[in-house]
Amino acid sequence: MFDYAITPQILAKKTILVTGAGASIGRQAALTYAELGATVILLGRTVAKLEAVYDEILAKGYPEPAIVPLDLKGATKQNYIDLAATIDNQFGQLDGALLNASILGELTPFNQINQQIWQDVMQVNVNAQFLLAQALIPVLLKADHASLVFTSSGVGNKGKAYWGAYSVSKFATEGLMQVIADEYENSSLRTNVVNPGATNTDMRSVAYPAENKAEIALPKDIMPLYVYLMANDSKAVNGERINAQ
Repeated sequence: MFDYAITPQILAKKTILVTGAGASIGRQAALTYAELGATVILLGRTVAKLEAVYDEILAKGYPEPAIVPLDLKGATKQNYIDLAATIDNQFGQLDGALLNASILGELTPFNQINQQIWQDVMQVNVNAQFLLAQALIPVLLKADHASLVFTSSGVGNKGKAYWGAYSVSKFATEGLMQVIADEYENSSLRTNVVNPGATNTDMRSVAYPAENKAEIALPKDIMPLYVYLMANDSKAVNGERINAQ
């Protein structure tokens, strides 16, 4: 899967939701899915960034995407229910969802973690993922082969000093994935989680400001796994934690 041979139009006729689609890995995944024939639903907090991705997709002649501006920190359960209903009404089903959006919070000693920052990280990285997945699963189950992909981290299955809220949130994400994967094991829905590894993203730059970016992967470099998990070739893969590098 790491050297997955991507063939043209392998995602044709699929509808795929990407959260955090305005920048970094989410942006690259959206562009890649569109290039391979998918209709992409771009979900993110910043309208200008989503519009830039939308324009780039159209300029390249790929299927016209949809834009959903939504701040996961303030979104309610009803927002996610309405989103799922809109997807169902407009597309009839959802073939894939890449739940990529998350926030870092702050890197600090455990005893100095700010309670509000902790709650914000849990809201975006855990609660929003739970509510979004809960709302989307009925629409995903309408597809013959649907893929739900969560995003973890290297600190998501082994705690690391100073990574506090973010690390704990990714442990929770992996547990959430495992529960869903086990419950829907005998259905048309497969659920997995990706650890992108060291990748040149805005979040990585905040966490490692002195790092030499030339020595780490670009979002485009890790796309083979992201494509594989949305393609029908991965329909038997379920409940896995997969490292992109």
